[in-house]
Amino acid sequence: MDGRTTGPVVTGTSVPLVGRRDALAALRSAVAASRRDGFQFLALAGEPGAGKTRLLGELAAMAGEDGFTPLWGRAAEYEQMLPYSALVDALDDHLDARRDEVVRTVGSGQAALLSDVFPGLAADDAPTGGAPSGRALSGDEPALADDRSGLARYRLYRALRHLVGGLAGTAGLLLVLDDVHWSDDGTLEFLDHVVRHPPAGPVLMAVAYRPAQAAPRVARLAATAGPRGHEVVVGPLSAAEVRQFLGPDVSRGRGTALYEASGGNPFYLEALARMGGTDVTELPPTVLAALQVELGDLSPGALLVAQAAAVAADEFEPAVAAVAAEVPPAATLAALDELVERDIVRSAGGRFRFRHPLVRRAAYESAAAGWRLGAHARIAAHLAELGAPATVQAHHVEHSGSFGDRRAVGVLVDAARAVTAHAPATSAHWLQAALRLMPDDAAAREDRLALMLELSWAQGISGRLAEGRDTARELLRMLPEDDYPRRGRAARVCALMERQLDRPQEARALLLDELSRMPNPRAAAAVPMRMRLVAESMMRVDFRAAQAVLDLMPDNADDWEPGLAVAVAALRPMPALAARRTDDAMRYAEIAGKLLADAPDEHLSEWLDAIAWLCWAESYLGRYGEALRHFDRAAAVARSTGQTYILTNLLAGRAKTLVATGRLAEARATAEESVEGARLLDSGQQLVFALTQLCLAESWSGDDEAAVRAGEEAVRCGVGAGETWEATARYARGQALVNAGRFADGVKAVLDACNRFESPRVDPGTLLQACETLAYADASRETSTGVDAGAGTGSGTGSGAGVDAGAGTEAATRAAQWAALAVRLEEPRLPAYCGFAALARAHALSRQDPSAAAEAAEEAARLLAAGERRLDAGRALLTAGLAHLGVPGGRNRARENLRAAAEVFDSCGARALKARTERELRRLGVRVGGGASTAAGGEAARFGLSPRELEVALLVSEGLTNQQVAERLFLSVRTVETHLSRIFAKLEVTSRVGVATALTR
Repeated sequence: MDGRTTGPVVTGTSVPLVGRRDALAALRSAVAASRRDGFQFLALAGEPGAGKTRLLGELAAMAGEDGFTPLWGRAAEYEQMLPYSALVDALDDHLDARRDEVVRTVGSGQAALLSDVFPGLAADDAPTGGAPSGRALSGDEPALADDRSGLARYRLYRALRHLVGGLAGTAGLLLVLDDVHWSDDGTLEFLDHVVRHPPAGPVLMAVAYRPAQAAPRVARLAATAGPRGHEVVVGPLSAAEVRQFLGPDVSRGRGTALYEASGGNPFYLEALARMGGTDVTELPPTVLAALQVELGDLSPGALLVAQAAAVAADEFEPAVAAVAAEVPPAATLAALDELVERDIVRSAGGRFRFRHPLVRRAAYESAAAGWRLGAHARIAAHLAELGAPATVQAHHVEHSGSFGDRRAVGVLVDAARAVTAHAPATSAHWLQAALRLMPDDAAAREDRLALMLELSWAQGISGRLAEGRDTARELLRMLPEDDYPRRGRAARVCALMERQLDRPQEARALLLDELSRMPNPRAAAAVPMRMRLVAESMMRVDFRAAQAVLDLMPDNADDWEPGLAVAVAALRPMPALAARRTDDAMRYAEIAGKLLADAPDEHLSEWLDAIAWLCWAESYLGRYGEALRHFDRAAAVARSTGQTYILTNLLAGRAKTLVATGRLAEARATAEESVEGARLLDSGQQLVFALTQLCLAESWSGDDEAAVRAGEEAVRCGVGAGETWEATARYARGQALVNAGRFADGVKAVLDACNRFESPRVDPGTLLQACETLAYADASRETSTGVDAGAGTGSGTGSGAGVDAGAGTEAATRAAQWAALAVRLEEPRLPAYCGFAALARAHALSRQDPSAAAEAAEEAARLLAAGERRLDAGRALLTAGLAHLGVPGGRNRARENLRAAAEVFDSCGARALKARTERELRRLGVRVGGGASTAAGGEAARFGLSPRELEVALLVSEGLTNQQVAERLFLSVRTVETHLSRIFAKLEVTSRVGVATALTR
């Protein structure tokens, strides 16, 4: 009944479908939604044999009739660790047949990345079978094999998403992945990625899974997709539907017995129905028992080949089944004829496949365990003779290798190393298999220790940080007590992983315990652990403790290994900056920069966690050119050496620096990569770092919705309490709220992040920016009558829908207080931040003394431009231009400042600020339009709206009600109302008619 197919793509079945009206309606709705609105994600959940595959076949038929190209893949129970097997099953033949067209569509660089996973895209002379060459096609993208950080998967998923969109074209693509509960981690990561970053075009992705066997992340996919997600629960058939399925030839009594025995499970029902001669009192109690009866009716030769095929693969070749069964090819083909005739297997081109995974499982379990081991060994030997890559041999070697078999260990290790870049979970699995086969004797001890370190790293970058930490601790226990250098390194790795797991106390305790074991705590072997203690203290904002440890460490020593002096020097600037010893911080940064420039990459790889502190310190010091250069170099080393936990941090810091210098498009792309890397790593700490910078990049780019969403997720992570990065996340959210016009909420969030300026945990530069933000928010609340006007005071207490004179005076007073505080906090020796106090003063004076406000804003623009803060200089010019409008005879100066501000915002990619500036210029009679951001951002950028806000605005201008807009865009009415309030504020209108007028202006 279910899954009748002649190949991997199920296009329907001649057996009529019974029932499932609601499910079929949901499938039709998903196809229509994909055709109308683009990407949709459909999940079918049900127990084994419930009919999921049959419904996927119906979906394929529906989509095919609508012009979609259906591609179908299936994960397999006994090959769960094979990387991306379901995706390869679905796409590879299609890609192989259209390789040149695909390369033109996605570009040679992305095609090269994809060829490491999809053999069909590899060049004709490239190795196949899953051994990554990384060089199959030329292109600008770095090869996967060259990026050992684990973030290569993000580039791979991005390329695969682009590929799927390209394959869809305008006709549409249906990508079906069946049995995803058996998928490897890489496939599940891609699914999680694609539902959050949908491909372009009419793409319908459908998966089927068994809830009891699926990881929680599978069950969350449809919900993560939001309005684009659909879930269909496939339950049992009713008694009436069972009678309809069995037909009139089955008596009512037998039909009732079959229904009760099967519980309405279609596959079990079908298996029982095949047993027409069995008395109802003797029906098998389970579906596997029924299948064993079915297999028992085969001839001995056919059963043997079925068992061999079950060992071979989900989709198998006759020759491999013949090797496993130890029968001649002719006898194998004859047995396959019988198996096809009995519908045990089905032809799939030159290969064969079991009609259902349960049939394969029954055949596999019907064979004796010892015989299965021998069959795996025979297949492994056969593949070795053919010269198959280690990745192809590994599955069978794992199931047949014996303890002490060095060749088996070698195959597994080679396979693990071949897939580390794009499938680190599989790499870790095969390394564990190799360690199980490796003797634990003196001869193999060094190899075992090396493999355990490799395993710990693979576990860490695959998102299994706790397992990686446990492996590193086991390695630490295995090392001799007096092997201080290696024990120090292992302890440092453990501490790093404890930190990623948000367990800083455990990290510190581990380091102190290991240091206490050393006879000379100041020896060279102790320096790496002391450096880690410095870093832990700085994360806790205990810079005095960090400085105390650093004061006891020399700058260099004869017995230090290469690179250690650079690492120690890299740690010195940040504590000095925190203590406001600015001259010392600058001097330390200069020294560390020179040492870094002289050091080769191989001397830096072990100390990247320390070098990251130098990069961040340079960014905080306003040494943006040096910071970017060092971030880029350290990131390149991190990629090549596989240090994901450092790479995500470096990318976040790079994004912060790019925001400061007004390179917003680069900042967003960098922050997004950092976020994806943190998600893959499953580190709450790194995710907060990344989301904080994404929040700020999106906010200044003008996408308020995305910015607030990122900021709220960063705060919601709930990790890092009492540490600087957690406070910075709350500050970023507050800044995004202020930029979105939600002044009361934003002020409250910024004050909370800065601990109301009493022992704040954010850096001095952020404190200055916070003062300017608070002055701007209060000054805006003083004059605003829009959406957030009067939403509350700085403490967040509501005060109604309007702003009275008393509230305005109070807001002006607070703005002046923030400006005065900024003056006290300003550090003249940090030129990058010198303009914020002047800009805060301009905000505070904007209503009472426009002339003085304009003068202060122009001074701020000069100072900020000199400090390389282009975006902030543009904001100061905008403030100056607006202030000049309130000065008699100031219109010409206003035009000059506003034109200059618009140019800055255009070059930075600050869409909302550019749109606001251009509106003011139009009021002054200046014709504006075009520019880089207009070309890149389209209509949304022209009006200063986010893409979603523009969608809402256009529908409102067409006359749709909020309810109709909500239904069209799959949003709640409340969300539409929120968007509309922001649209009113940004377009400076007060009605729906005003929206329509503004859009046609």
